[in-house]
Amino acid sequence: MAGDTFEGPTGFQSGDHSTQHNHFHSTSRPPARWPYQLGVIPPRAECFQDRAEAARLRQALAGGGTAVVGPNQPVLTGGVLAGLGGVGKTQLAADYARTAWAAGEVNVLVWITAGTRSAVVAAYAQAAVEVLGVDVEDPEVAAAVFLAWLEPKAGSRPCRWLVIFDDVAEPAGLRGLWPPASPHGRTLATTRRQDAALTGPGRRRIEVGEFTPGEAANYLTSVLAAHDRTEPADDITALAGDLGCLPLAVSQAAAYMIDAGKSCAAYRALLADRARTLAELSPDLLPDDQNHTMAAAWSLSVQYADQLKPVGLARPMLQLTAFLNPNGIPASVLTSKPALDHLTAHRTANGQAADADAGGGAVRADDADGALRALHRLSLLHAPDYTSDPGDSGRTVRVHQIVQRATRDTLTPAQYQRTARAAAGALTAVWPGAATATIQALQACTAALTACAETNLHKPEVHPVLFLAGNSLGSSGQVNAAIDHFQQLAATTRHHLRPDHPDTLSARSDLASWQGTAGGAAGAAAAFADLLSDRERVLGPDHPHTLTTRGNVARWRGEAGDVTEAAAATADLLDHMVRVLGPDDPDTLATRNNLASWRGKAGDAAGAAEALVDLLADQERVLGPDHHYTLTTRNNLAYWRGMAGDTAGAAEALADVLGHMMRRVGPDDPDTLTVRGNLARWRGESGDAAGAAAAFADLLGDRERVLGPDHPHTLTTRNNLAYWRGESGDAAGAAEAFADLLGHMVRVLGPDHPETLTTRNNVAEWRGMAGDVAGAAAAFADLLSDRERVLGPDHPHTLNTRNNLASWRGMAGDAAGAAAAFADLLRDRERVLGPDHPHTLNTRNNLAYWRERIAEGSGTAE
Repeated sequence: MAGDTFEGPTGFQSGDHSTQHNHFHSTSRPPARWPYQLGVIPPRAECFQDRAEAARLRQALAGGGTAVVGPNQPVLTGGVLAGLGGVGKTQLAADYARTAWAAGEVNVLVWITAGTRSAVVAAYAQAAVEVLGVDVEDPEVAAAVFLAWLEPKAGSRPCRWLVIFDDVAEPAGLRGLWPPASPHGRTLATTRRQDAALTGPGRRRIEVGEFTPGEAANYLTSVLAAHDRTEPADDITALAGDLGCLPLAVSQAAAYMIDAGKSCAAYRALLADRARTLAELSPDLLPDDQNHTMAAAWSLSVQYADQLKPVGLARPMLQLTAFLNPNGIPASVLTSKPALDHLTAHRTANGQAADADAGGGAVRADDADGALRALHRLSLLHAPDYTSDPGDSGRTVRVHQIVQRATRDTLTPAQYQRTARAAAGALTAVWPGAATATIQALQACTAALTACAETNLHKPEVHPVLFLAGNSLGSSGQVNAAIDHFQQLAATTRHHLRPDHPDTLSARSDLASWQGTAGGAAGAAAAFADLLSDRERVLGPDHPHTLTTRGNVARWRGEAGDVTEAAAATADLLDHMVRVLGPDDPDTLATRNNLASWRGKAGDAAGAAEALVDLLADQERVLGPDHHYTLTTRNNLAYWRGMAGDTAGAAEALADVLGHMMRRVGPDDPDTLTVRGNLARWRGESGDAAGAAAAFADLLGDRERVLGPDHPHTLTTRNNLAYWRGESGDAAGAAEAFADLLGHMVRVLGPDHPETLTTRNNVAEWRGMAGDVAGAAAAFADLLSDRERVLGPDHPHTLNTRNNLASWRGMAGDAAGAAAAFADLLRDRERVLGPDHPHTLNTRNNLAYWRERIAEGSGTAE
């Protein structure tokens, strides 16, 4: 078919440039006819996915590069497809080229594999020969001729051209080689680089990411179907997720499954096997004319990144990120001292570890930040452009999970061990005092680290980050997650170390504590009793860990309902603490605080307050007035003063403590929020119910913001807000609020958690206060059955439920039944709590009241 031709120059003059002699000859072949293609467009991938990036590319280059992006903005003449190796940039460029060619939008198409400058120059020179028909011996000169021809010229016949640079490795190599801006031409580049030089005037960068989950699943389904294979949709979706929806990984996994006859489930099992490398899971013959396996796809990018300033830090930094959460690593972790020490020790030279001195001395935080930027420039990770300090905890880094796996595969066992523990050390360094959002990211990073390096974190001993992570889960309200964590940790320490290793015993201790916090007080007491026996045998009776375990046995026995035993055991422990640690040791002082609290819970509120007064004087002398333990004692002293009857004094004391907390740790510290809650309560107990409700409403907003809506402390605040709204006169509103809270308690903590049962108690109470007396009695009857089952018949909460049930039965008209119930309850309270406990005395008063109602012939109170 005849086509247009371009009449090129008929001859050139030879010239002398420095010592280079360039010889030019007259045209020896006619110019090519249009349309004309130079270079081979890569074949279309099997089951090609039409992605959103393709639409963005077409939009960016619409109209032959003539679209104007805004006032005073340059004409768009080119696009740059940038992203991680293996995301499908070349396929998107090839699809665009074919589409434009098929639509007749292009007269001359030049496809250049642009790995080096010489390759681009050679392609341009070849274009000058084939398209223009010139014969020039010097490739640089020929390339210049072709570039000059691309420049639009008045009066000349326009040529619609498209130049594609595929896989630009060195942006500097294209200096002087970018096609000129033209209303008739378009330029498209694909690259792993993110350098600013690639997006000059008129060129728009289009970020290319992974497949969407739907695209990845569609690809797998289509490829397998083309080979008469079908797999369950759930397995395909799960495999796509395991591969991070990376097109390269998805395509090679599909090829491997077809060649090896493996199912999706079988391939997922192989992928989950950390003993296997990605190289073992790659097909023998790569699909779609690919050049690199997953294992090798990014090696050149790492090499380039390592050569960028600060030289030699990109590789060890990538290795560090390979052990952490791919979806978000706090930059403060990667610029912490343990991370900097690791980078200093493992700076590379020519891809090999170099001595720290040879690498330029100690690595600083800005050097680590530079390493992250170098990796970002090669698309090996995503590190946004920050203007804040390099260690800002709000900054996060993302790295693809398959890149992580490929990076870990390159490490020797010794390197693997060192890097895993360096990552653990970096997490540990950032954890203390971290903000809530950062803590969540640290937890996710620790989970990722444990998944790929569990054994390494147990040798030579358990790394502290594993204890930090578990306790952090519990402290943030994820109590069941903390239990799961420490159950696993206790099992792994027992396996990797030994049953009597101190770390195994510590894991058992934390497990028991969180089981108790989750509501299993009796089980926690039993677990600590078993642990005490082992710690006395392994560590000796006077070891600090043994003494701590004795304190935990006492604590959880008290929480299980035996407050008298808890007080006696704590008093005995105090004698040991004084003898072993001395009277002024912080742990001895803490034990005195616990003893005072158990005495108060056993009924002696005034005695508890008196003991705390003495303790406070000693803590201020030994620890100082602003120490955490000192402020805790002041908080507890206010509580027991209030319980002893001085509610106004309790509120005044707590207001003073709040001022200290605000100054010492700030308004959002969880302990500050706790003091605010206590202050609100005692203001209400002093007679200002409306003020208490308002204070709890303010506190609820702050706790939801700082701790989250499902944190146990947030739920407790909702409980208290509902209570004081009821006390301020809105009984129906209180009942409704408690009923709504109950649904959240069941969802977050479970139906049998003690706090859930307490909320049921409050629902029943305020239903009765709102006028539904019979409903209250029925609800308390149901609650009593569950509390007896969960807590036992003698637990204080069970006894309180019996008290409430008896009262509401009387209020419902059954005075005789109420009196009989109170008579039974009195015998049990005298047996469990003693005859002088306030609850026992209250029961005697209630019994007398209902007997009087019977004598008067009145079924209910007036």
